Amino acid sequence: MALSSTPATPTPVPRTALPGIELLPGRPPVLHTPAVADPAEWAGAHRDALRAAVAEHGSLLVRGLGLREPATTGAVLRRLADGLMRDQEAFAPRRKYADGVYSSSKWPPNQPMCMHHELSYAQEFPGLLLFACLEAPAEGGATGMADAAAVLDALPAELVQRFEREGWLLTRTFNDEIGATLAEAFGTSDRPSVERYCRSHAIEFAWEPDGSLRTRQRRAAILRHPVTGRRCWFNQIAFLNEWTMDPEVHEYLVDVYGADGLPFNTRYGDGDPVGEDVVQILNEVYTAHTVREPWRGGDLLLVDNIRTAHSREPFEGPREVLAALADPVHRTDVSDPLEGTAS
Repeated sequence: MALSSTPATPTPVPRTALPGIELLPGRPPVLHTPAVADPAEWAGAHRDALRAAVAEHGSLLVRGLGLREPATTGAVLRRLADGLMRDQEAFAPRRKYADGVYSSSKWPPNQPMCMHHELSYAQEFPGLLLFACLEAPAEGGATGMADAAAVLDALPAELVQRFEREGWLLTRTFNDEIGATLAEAFGTSDRPSVERYCRSHAIEFAWEPDGSLRTRQRRAAILRHPVTGRRCWFNQIAFLNEWTMDPEVHEYLVDVYGADGLPFNTRYGDGDPVGEDVVQILNEVYTAHTVREPWRGGDLLLVDNIRTAHSREPFEGPREVLAALADPVHRTDVSDPLEGTAS
C-alpha cells in the first residue's frame, strides 16, 4: 500500500499474488496460513503481496501465524511497515511495548469504540494500521471495519455537503482525571513544549485557571485516497461526539466538568453543535457497512486507515491486542483543503 504524494491521478491498484484469500459477505478478507517457525521471516518474504492485498481489499486478516508474545509480534509489524509512528495526540492511553508498538487504546471493556479512522484529527496520521491478537477475549471484542468510500456514498447528500464545506471541529479538555493526560497525548507535560506543538500543528489552545488545557482543531471530513483517488469519509465525528457516549457516562461528565469541559467532543466546522440525530445517522450507516470477524489468538490484521474505518466491540475476559501505526501520511499528501487552519 505505497502512498503517493500526488493524489490527483488515481493509480491502478495491483491485484494480490496471494492465493486462497477467503472473501465472504459480512467478513473481512481472511488469509489462512500454515504455522511457521519464524513469523517475522514469513512476513518479510510476503510483505509486498500482503500490502498489495490491503491495497486491493482495504484490509486483510492473516490467520495461522501464531503470534503469542510481544517481541516476535513487534518484529513482524516492523517487517510489514515502511515506518512506524509515535502515538501522538492520543485520545486514550496505551501501553508501550517497544518503539512504535503499543497496546490497543485503553477503553472500558463494557463500552464499544465506535467506527473511526486513527488520528484523523491530526496533521499526520497512519496510512496503515497493524494489529496482532496475542490473547482473544472469551466473548466479544471484535475489531469491526467499514469501507469509507461506501459510507460516504450512503450518507445524506446535504450532510456530506455541509461537512465538506466546513470540515469538522474537535474540542478537547486535558486534565489528570479522565482521558489521555498531557504527557500521554503530547509526550510531555511541559507547557512551552505543548504550546509549540499546538502552534505548529494548527491547534488552538487555552490554559484554564485549574491548570487544565482546552484545545480546538478544525480538519477536513473527506479526503481523497492517495493511491486510488477515491473520496473517503475520514474523521472521528461520531466516535468522539458526546452523543456516542453511554448516556450515564455522558450525564456524569457533564455534571462534573460542564458541557464545555468534556474530555472530547465534535462540532461542525463553523462551531455549531452536531446533534444527536446526526450522530445516530452516522453510526447507523457505519453499522450497515460493518464487516467483522471475531479475534483468535495469533491473528494479524492489516488495515488501510484512510479507506477503512475500524471499531472495537465490548468484550468480556482478558484481551491483548497489539497495535502499530505505520506509514505516516501528511494532510498535504491528500490535498486537504483545510490544511493549516485551526478554526
